[in-house]
Amino acid sequence: MSNRRKPIVSTGDRLLGAFGARTVIGIPYVWLLLLFLVPFIIVMKISISESDGIHFKDMFTISDGTLTWNVKWGNYAFLASDALYVKTYLSSLYYAAITTLICLFIGYPFAYFMARSPAAWRPALLMMVMLPFWTSLLLRVFAWKGLLANNGVINDILLGLGIVSEPIKMMNTSFSLVIGMVYAYLPFMILPLYANLVKLDIRLLEAASDLGARPLTAFWKITVPLSKAGIVAGSMLVFIPCVGEFVIPELLGGPSTLMIGRVLWDEFFSNNDWAMASAVAVVMVLLIIIPLAIFNKYQTENAAREKGRA
Repeated sequence: MSNRRKPIVSTGDRLLGAFGARTVIGIPYVWLLLLFLVPFIIVMKISISESDGIHFKDMFTISDGTLTWNVKWGNYAFLASDALYVKTYLSSLYYAAITTLICLFIGYPFAYFMARSPAAWRPALLMMVMLPFWTSLLLRVFAWKGLLANNGVINDILLGLGIVSEPIKMMNTSFSLVIGMVYAYLPFMILPLYANLVKLDIRLLEAASDLGARPLTAFWKITVPLSKAGIVAGSMLVFIPCVGEFVIPELLGGPSTLMIGRVLWDEFFSNNDWAMASAVAVVMVLLIIIPLAIFNKYQTENAAREKGRA
């Protein structure tokens, strides 16, 4: 029986290790603080500040030794009472949810095929998924305008084949909006799903088959539950940017597909009402952050529960 001495760790090494750990953990927090929290606080301040044209009044004023806090909540009250803003928020959430579901429906089989394909094919398949990112989003959206217009490629083909007698109106509709957003955000669904599915242990499916489970049963009871993390990550990567999308609704959508990004543009640059625009932006961010925080809390509690069972 050999007696091995434990390596001696000096105080300097411990301090260096602790400093390195804090640095690695602290950098993301500093990044979030500087590029999210500080700008968000500035926007929130603008949304509740009194303004006299283009200048915003100080929130705190001292007069005769009395500190006064000047806050204007009227913008938020107007957002809650005005049907147009409420409808716009609901419309943005609706189109974002529809886009996320369609991306999941299309992206899951594609990611599953990539994960189960021979290892030599996977780099080429990944390149095909990421290839659209080599071209500007604006150019790709304009290409869809050429495809979906009344005198576009699709209508010309249908008319030439005699399938339709007059052009089908596809532009400036909900159809063109959803098509554009699905096309733009589909890779954001495929890549997290592929990263999760490619690590799935095939022996689990083989064991299920040996125990008499049909392929579809094994898929629903093994593959889908084990890929839940990829589904959630892909859904968040699609849903969150879709809520505030501006370019695609502006170019492909119409008046009936008003989304919150267009409202923000109008308030900032058409109405020049920065306080109202800031209130719209704050509510939009809260609509996204609150579900994320609730979901993160649920995931943490679920992970702790599973750890306790183990």
